[in-house]
Amino acid sequence: MVFEDEAGFSMTPPHAKTWSQRGRTPVVRVRGRSRRRISIAALTCYKPGRRSRLIYRPRRDDGNRDGRKSFSWRDYRDLLIAAHAQLGGPIVLVWDNLNVHKAAGLREFAAARDWLTIYYLPPYAPDLNPVEGIWSLLRRGWLPNVAFSTPDHLMRRIRSGLRHIQYRSHLIDSCLTETGLTINP
Repeated sequence: MVFEDEAGFSMTPPHAKTWSQRGRTPVVRVRGRSRRRISIAALTCYKPGRRSRLIYRPRRDDGNRDGRKSFSWRDYRDLLIAAHAQLGGPIVLVWDNLNVHKAAGLREFAAARDWLTIYYLPPYAPDLNPVEGIWSLLRRGWLPNVAFSTPDHLMRRIRSGLRHIQYRSHLIDSCLTETGLTINP
């Protein structure tokens, strides 16, 4: 069982509470509006009796106004092919109703693959997707109160956080538990 979701991260740092001396409000200086953005697509993979896995792919917005800022159906296709190779078995994919997920090219790709079965979450139900928990862990644990100097700095911090989560399957399992869903053999 594989759940998919995508999220965007910008150079503007998310803020969290912090301590400072009384009467001295902490100030984090950041550059002005930044169009530089990083999109991440992630898969949480669950199989009874096996360690849970996290597979992710980043996509950087190159700043080109004609360029695509988010994932295309071809990017999702490539991610699914890579996940199939890593997992070594059939994939039951559950994802949201994003219009790119329902693109004709992706539907044709899925129909031609006997190892891929796709289900869609109900509309407006992010609480049923365990990948939302991954984004929450990442935003609360590795990204708050950091003024990113370059897109590479942001990317390094995101990769560091995702690698930390990736190697701790109990964190991935807790994201599934938070949804209230269970995987039965």
